[in-house]
Amino acid sequence: MSSETKPIRIIDKENPTHGTAALLGWQARVVFYIAIAFTFFQVANAAFSPLPSIVLRSMHVAFLLLLTFLLFRFRRDSDAKGIPWYDWVLAGSGFALGFYHWVFEADLILRAGEPTMADLVVGVIVTGLVIEGARRIMGWELPLLCGLFIPYAIWGRSLPGFMQHRGFDFEQVIDVLYLGTEGLYGTPTFVSATFIFLFILFGALLERAGMIQLFNDIALGTVGHHKGGPAKVAVISSGLMGTINGSGVANVLTTGQFTIPLMKRFGYSGVFAGAVEATASMGGQIMPPVMGAVAFIMAETIGQPYSEIAIAAIFPALLYFGSAFWMVHLEAGRRNLVGMSKEECPNAWAAIKRQWYLIIPLAALVYLLFTGFTPLFAGTVGMALTAILILGQHATGATKVLLLRVLFWITLGLIAFVLVHFANLRVEQASILLIIVLVILTWFVKGGRQLQVLILESFADAAKGALGVGMACALVGILIGISQMTGLANDIARGILAVAGDNLLLALIMTMIACIILGTGLPTIPNYIITSAMAAPVLLEMGVPLIVSHMFVFYFGIMADLTPPVALAALAASSIAKDSHMKIAFTATKIGVAGYVVPFMAVYTPALMLQGGTWFDTAYVLLKAVISVGLWGAAASAWLWGPLNWPERLFATAAAFMLVVAAPITDEVGFAMSVAFIAWHWWRTRIPAKPA
Repeated sequence: MSSETKPIRIIDKENPTHGTAALLGWQARVVFYIAIAFTFFQVANAAFSPLPSIVLRSMHVAFLLLLTFLLFRFRRDSDAKGIPWYDWVLAGSGFALGFYHWVFEADLILRAGEPTMADLVVGVIVTGLVIEGARRIMGWELPLLCGLFIPYAIWGRSLPGFMQHRGFDFEQVIDVLYLGTEGLYGTPTFVSATFIFLFILFGALLERAGMIQLFNDIALGTVGHHKGGPAKVAVISSGLMGTINGSGVANVLTTGQFTIPLMKRFGYSGVFAGAVEATASMGGQIMPPVMGAVAFIMAETIGQPYSEIAIAAIFPALLYFGSAFWMVHLEAGRRNLVGMSKEECPNAWAAIKRQWYLIIPLAALVYLLFTGFTPLFAGTVGMALTAILILGQHATGATKVLLLRVLFWITLGLIAFVLVHFANLRVEQASILLIIVLVILTWFVKGGRQLQVLILESFADAAKGALGVGMACALVGILIGISQMTGLANDIARGILAVAGDNLLLALIMTMIACIILGTGLPTIPNYIITSAMAAPVLLEMGVPLIVSHMFVFYFGIMADLTPPVALAALAASSIAKDSHMKIAFTATKIGVAGYVVPFMAVYTPALMLQGGTWFDTAYVLLKAVISVGLWGAAASAWLWGPLNWPERLFATAAAFMLVVAAPITDEVGFAMSVAFIAWHWWRTRIPAKPA
C-alpha cells in the first residue's frame, strides 16, 4: 500500500489509549510529507549546524506544533476522519511563529530584557499553543501543572508560607518563558532537537532494516525451548530492543504484539504475560548504549559525558533484566510451564549469520559513544550506516548485486575518506552526502523506487515518534524557567532536608515517593526533570555522588510507569493481553523488584554504578544485589525449588533487606540468613512428600 492511500495513524507512546483519527487522501499525503520535511530539517542541522541554537530550538518546536495539531484532535475520544479547519489554523500559526526567532534574531538580542508588545503577544500565543498541543498528546495533568506555574510566578507575593516569593511582572514571565533559553527553549528542548530526535530516527531505521526480527530470532533460538521459554523470550527481546529504542511504552506496543500472545499460548495468564512485557520494555530506558531520552537530558543537566551515564547504568540494567528473567523462571517452575519445541524455534546462530550486518550500526554507535565522540556525531554516523544497510538489504536485481559487493564498500570508504580529508567535511556531513547520492542512484536501478519509499517511511515514523517526547520537553520548560525565577526548587530541597535531617534513608524514601507520585500522571521525561531539580540536590547535599543521585530519581521515574494506579506500560500491555490493567500493574511491580531495590543499593554503595571504589567493591555489591534480588523474587513468587510458605517468604524478605542496607553488621547478618534460608529450603524440598 503506498503512502498516498495508507491511513496515517500513530499511537501516543506516553499514553497508549489515545490515537489520532485515520487520515486518508490528500490530508494523509500532506502530513506524510510534513513529517519527512521535519526529519530532513533535523538531519541537516545535525550534520551541518547552519542555525544558531535558539533558532534551531524555535524551529524544532514549530515543527512539533505543526504535526501535533494535524495529528491530534481537540477531543481525545474523537473518531473524526479528517482534520478540522481550526486545527489547520492552529498548526499553521504554530509553525509560522516558529520563524519569529529566526527573522528577528538580531533585534531580540539587542533588546534582551526589554520585550516589545509584539514579543509579548507572540510569546503568549506560542506558550498557549505548546500547552494545548501537549494536552492533546498526554492529557490534562502535566499541562495543567505547568500552566499553574504562570500565575504562581506573577502573584507569588500573595501566597502563604514557603511558596511566597517577591513576584514578577507579566512581561518578565513571558521574557523568560519565550524569549530566552530558560523556558520553552531550555535544555530539554535543545536535547530533543539534537540528540533525542537523531536516536529516534536511528531506532526507526533499524526497525525497518529488520532488527526486531533478528532480536526475536536470537531470543527464540537461545531460550525459547527452555522451561517458560516464551516469557524468557519476551525479556531478552525487549532488553535487546532497549539498546536501540528507549521508549518503554513503544516497546510494549511493538515487541508485545509478538511476545504476549506467544506467552498466553504456552500457558501463562494474560496478566502475567502483560506484566512481563511491560517490565522488560520499561527496562529499555536504562539499557545502554542508547537508553532513553532522559539519559541525554541527564548528561546535559549535570554536565557529564553521555558515555559516563551509560557506563554507570550497565550493572543496574543487567540486574533489572536478570531479575525479570529470574521471576519468569520461578513462575514457570511454580506452574510447570514448558517451553516451545526446538522445531518451532529458529536457529539463533543461523539468524546472526544471515543478518550479521545489522549489528554494524549498533557496534559503530557503541564504539563512538564510548571513545569520546559526542552523541550527535555517533548518532549521525550510526543512522547513515543503517540507511546504507537498508539500501543494500532490501534492494532487488542489479541494486542488490551492486550494493553488497565488497568493491562497493571499498569504494564507499574511499569516497568518505576523500570527502573528509580533502573536502574539509566532518564525518557526519560526509555520511549524509553519501546517503543522498545513494538515494538518487536508486532512481536508475530495479527496485529503487521501493527503497526510497522505505527510507521516507522511516523518516516519517521518526518525526511522529518524536512528538510526545518533544512536546513534553517544551512544556516542562515552563516549570523549569519559573522554578529558577522564584527559587521554588531550592525551597523544596530545603524543606526535604529539614524533614529528613541527617537520615539518608528517610530522604531516599521521600524522594522515591515523590517520583512515583509524579509518575502517576507524568511521562518519564518531565518526571525526571522535575525531581532532578527539586529532589536530586537533596541527595547531593547528603553526600550521594552526582550521577548516582540523578540516576536514583531517573529509576523511580521509570518505575512509576509500572506502579499502580496509572502504570502506563501496564495500560499498553493490557490492550494486547486483553486483561485487567490494574492486575497487570500489580504483577509488574513484583517482576520488576530490582528496579525498586537497585537504586537504594547504589546510593549506599556507589561502586554498583562504578562511581568510586575498586573492582572488588563493585564485585562485592553486585554479589549482594544478585542474592538480594534472588531472595526477593522467590519471596514474591512463593517458589524456589518448591513452594514457599509464609514464614519462609518473610524470612527471605528480611534476609534480602539486610543485604540492601549497608550498615556495619547487616551484610554479615544478611549473608548468614541467606545461607540458612537456602539450606533449609533445599533440605525441605528434596524430601518427597508422604502420600496421604
